[in-house]
Amino acid sequence: MIAVPVGFRCPECVKTDNVPAAKTVAGGGLISSPRVTYALIAINIAIFALQFLQGVDSLAVDYGMWPIGIAMNGEWWRLFTSAFLHGSFIHIAFNMYVLFFLGPTLERILGHTRFLILYILAAFGGSVASYWFSDMNTVSVGASGAIFGLMGALVVAGRRLKYDITQVLVLLGINVVIGFISPSVDWRAHLGGLVAGALVAAIMVFPPKRIRVAVQVSGIIGFVFVLIGLTLLRTAQIQEFFAPVTGVVT
Repeated sequence: MIAVPVGFRCPECVKTDNVPAAKTVAGGGLISSPRVTYALIAINIAIFALQFLQGVDSLAVDYGMWPIGIAMNGEWWRLFTSAFLHGSFIHIAFNMYVLFFLGPTLERILGHTRFLILYILAAFGGSVASYWFSDMNTVSVGASGAIFGLMGALVVAGRRLKYDITQVLVLLGINVVIGFISPSVDWRAHLGGLVAGALVAAIMVFPPKRIRVAVQVSGIIGFVFVLIGLTLLRTAQIQEFFAPVTGVVT
């Protein structure tokens, strides 16, 4: 037996205590339950229930992705709140189904914290793309940017881990096509979220172990600054567009 701070332990137990905790390919801890995925689903459903009680369009107008509101009224939070609002039962049902289908796998690959960062940045990236390329008077809502981000991330992580990603690619292809042929779908947010999710996943799963954390932290911070910079640039463009014309009359 070997003396430890409290009592004695057998040699085998002490050796087991010194074994480093297992990590995922992204450096996150191994998880037993994808609780972040389930929490996100619960939050989205709870907010939609509130929308249903107050009127679906009411909260969408107040918190949806509205370019003029963001640029002219300083309502920057719309870039995030819009990702937790939905336009109909079908809309939220589809998004939550895909989140339930893909989320647990990604959360187990990345770990809780990294998965949550991925989801938020994919949603942010989708909103920024919509902010840039949508009509300035359009109000858009939905978690689709984040959901497309998960699909892009799973493609990247799947390639890294040599998974069979055929089903994800088929699902992604179908939804990209639907986004372009349906006038009510914000395909800009879809593509923005897809690109953001793929980039964030690449930052998380490809760096070698010895520099993994440093690359992840610097890469994520850099990407956040890029998104903020794009938001500020678009805001300046919209403000300039609506600026009053001044001049001197002689």
